Amino acid sequence: MFVGRAESLALLAGARERARAGVPGRVLVEGPAGIGKTALVRHFLGGSGRVLRAAGEEAESELPFGVLAQLLGSRVRRTDASAAGAELLEAWDEAQETDPEPGGVAGEPVVVVVDDAQWADHASLQALTFAVRRLRADRVLVLVVVRDVDDARLPGGLRRCFTADDVVRVRLDGLAPTELRRMGSELGTSGLTIPAADRLYAHTGGNPLHVRALLEQEGPGLLEALARTDVAPPVPKSFTALVLARLAAISAPTEALVCAAAVLGAHCGLAEAWTAAHENPRGAAGGDALAALEEAVRAGLLTEAAGDPGIRFPHPLVHASVYHWLGPARRAALHLRAAAVVTDEAQRLRHRALAAVGPDEGLAAELASLGRKFAAEGAWAGAAAQLEAAARLSADAEVRERCSLEAVECRLLAGDVQDVGEVAERIRQFAPGGWRSYLLGRLSLFDVGRAEALLTDAWHRCDPEAEPLLGARIAGQFAALHGSMSHGAEMAEWADLALRLAPDDTATDMIRYLRLIGLAMSGRAADTLAELGPLPDPVLASPAQLENLLGRGNLRPFVGDLTGALRDLSGVFGACRGRAASFRVVAATGLASAEYRVGRWDDALVHTEFALSLAADTDQPHIALHSRTLAAQLCAARGEFAKAQAHASVVRAYSGGSHVSPALAAALAEGYLARAQGDPEGVVVALDPLLALGPRGSLEEPGTVPWADLLSDAWSALGEEKRAAGILAPYEVLAARRGHHEALLVAARARGTLEAARGDTEAAERAFRLGLTHCAHVEAPFDRALLHLAYGGFLRRTGKRTLAGEQLQSARDLLVPLEAKPDLERCDRELAACGLRPAAGHERPSDLAVLTPQERAVARLVASGLTNRQVARELVISVKTVEYHMGRIFPKLGVDSRTRLAARLAGVPDPRS
Repeated sequence: MFVGRAESLALLAGARERARAGVPGRVLVEGPAGIGKTALVRHFLGGSGRVLRAAGEEAESELPFGVLAQLLGSRVRRTDASAAGAELLEAWDEAQETDPEPGGVAGEPVVVVVDDAQWADHASLQALTFAVRRLRADRVLVLVVVRDVDDARLPGGLRRCFTADDVVRVRLDGLAPTELRRMGSELGTSGLTIPAADRLYAHTGGNPLHVRALLEQEGPGLLEALARTDVAPPVPKSFTALVLARLAAISAPTEALVCAAAVLGAHCGLAEAWTAAHENPRGAAGGDALAALEEAVRAGLLTEAAGDPGIRFPHPLVHASVYHWLGPARRAALHLRAAAVVTDEAQRLRHRALAAVGPDEGLAAELASLGRKFAAEGAWAGAAAQLEAAARLSADAEVRERCSLEAVECRLLAGDVQDVGEVAERIRQFAPGGWRSYLLGRLSLFDVGRAEALLTDAWHRCDPEAEPLLGARIAGQFAALHGSMSHGAEMAEWADLALRLAPDDTATDMIRYLRLIGLAMSGRAADTLAELGPLPDPVLASPAQLENLLGRGNLRPFVGDLTGALRDLSGVFGACRGRAASFRVVAATGLASAEYRVGRWDDALVHTEFALSLAADTDQPHIALHSRTLAAQLCAARGEFAKAQAHASVVRAYSGGSHVSPALAAALAEGYLARAQGDPEGVVVALDPLLALGPRGSLEEPGTVPWADLLSDAWSALGEEKRAAGILAPYEVLAARRGHHEALLVAARARGTLEAARGDTEAAERAFRLGLTHCAHVEAPFDRALLHLAYGGFLRRTGKRTLAGEQLQSARDLLVPLEAKPDLERCDRELAACGLRPAAGHERPSDLAVLTPQERAVARLVASGLTNRQVARELVISVKTVEYHMGRIFPKLGVDSRTRLAARLAGVPDPRS
């Protein structure tokens, strides 16, 4: 029985039609409990064949990837939401490619439904968000059903994803009085008058669940009650009463099956429920069990589900009603039987914990041990659930607080802490101790002074020899803290200490990376690379080796080896799908940085977008600040100033505290934007505050993003040669000491600009020519182009137009493939001032000019010989999205095969050449 909702059904039908045409859709269905959300979705889907369903369950909201397992039809073995999301994306690809079920229609979209999402586990919702964000040309429609989209239990990433402008939002209110009359007729209560329907609507708000309860409860007597205006209409009995009435009407074996199923969860196997229901079961999964299931289904208490065979409750309220009706003794007994039935260790312990009557130190120890095992594996959500249960079952205050604090840490690492302030306030109520101070320090990392004081207190309270795990955690946070302040040496020392104390359990999979980068920032990149020795291919690397490969890839730019950096970081990025989001963001950012410097700007934009998207999906935008800075640099260099400013503004919002890292990132983003806009005053405003940061050795180390040359150029343009020299000289000395050709090149360019501003043409000439000697050793085309451009402008102003034209044309040849519009325009103006036109044949080949950055990335990977599925894995998009891009690339380039595409692109010059 279904009535009304015509407008809502029309919205859903429109979304399905668009998905059928290859335009993936997102639908948010929201409304209070009992308003008919599930009924609406069920009626809309009808007999649709390609439907993947899942529902959140309040009692199982702490089971990691429980909802995702329903969608995938199997247990999810991933420990990282983004990796699980990629797995979900692949499953949707396969669903689109399979033949429809009998009676289905070819070409129908895959419809994904997550009901009661407010009760879904956090990891599943993050994985769902990750997958949904990457749908581009898929025949997929995703419906998320919630009571309130602002519910704090929903991850912020999912909330943003399903409240965007292009989302279809269906907000359900009560049924109108006319619809209530029809509903009454359908349920056998005919004769509901208009006034009676109006009064019923005013009394219930049109809530279908309440109305139906009243109609079924009162029958024809409801008409008489509604006809009276001197007394209030009857109140519906609780939903539990309805369920219990059905429960009381079934046979004892069926009632036992339903109760056992309620203890096992919202869905389970028939055999395990039957076994748990009886101390000495007969006919498990056979005749007796099937007969009981059939009776429960007829009573509306259970439904059949996919499984062996599987059973589930028709609505979470039915499940909750049965579970809470059980008395304490029976509930505990059933949980103990369930513990003997289930095979999963975590589930077994969960049932034993729920059966416990008061403290149980042995069980608490088992739960804590399993929780710590999960934590060591990076399964943070599962670890938190076990540790919280251990805390509840321990009577020892010290053990209870220790488990609670470890659980908080796991929640932090899982990205499952909605209100950091509230968590910190709760921790402050605990007794002073190392774990307490450590976690408060971890929660305060954006307040450097407070974080340092708390971590110092934690270190003083900790005996590293007796508590190596806590010592390693504190040391790891000190390493991160010093990294945020760009103190490379201290960062490396603390990371090294963390590894010595507990190499396999530092509560971060970035500790080796922090050590290596700290050494590089303190001027020891070459020695560190030599000490690393050979490492395996990323595909074959262990977790520790993959972290070292990530570090090596980010070390190589410090010694000028951008090709090696690309090789390492490309491999790491392709092999790190199962790692934490922070690791993958760092890998993508490092890869994008190397691509930016070698001139692969389209690829760099794709990977910065991936890093930003992943950080947003996991509600950790702060972990991608440097990627956002790089995106600002790229957009500014291409003349997309509005985009660059938007990125810079986000970074600036994080730089208000005492953290050096966000302040540096914001200064660089704004400084590079001002340079591209030809605004030296803006460059000074952005970068000059960096001079007040105290010792800047790590900030000026060659191999990091250069800024001293930009500030020197700006001061030279403003006639402040003394200030320019004061900034540039230390950088020149350090670049020479390191023998870093790229740093020497940019320093020579800045020196030439400074000497020209001073009027010393001979010194300027020497500086520019010195820069040219380094060009042969530098892989960065943009830096080389800026040197040629600056030298060409200098030569023109000294009257050497022919020589100037040669330098300017060299700059132009490098700038055109990069699409570096602002500097290309400056170059053309300089050429025009020389009385010259750009040489023919040096324009950007139209083959790539007509493609978007994403299309270029897809085209290059396809041309390299990868299959569509391999391209999808590389770029973390769906196969349908790859096919969509290919459908646009072929006509744009006038080719009709992958072979011809490869041949066409083979003639496009490499911007690194």
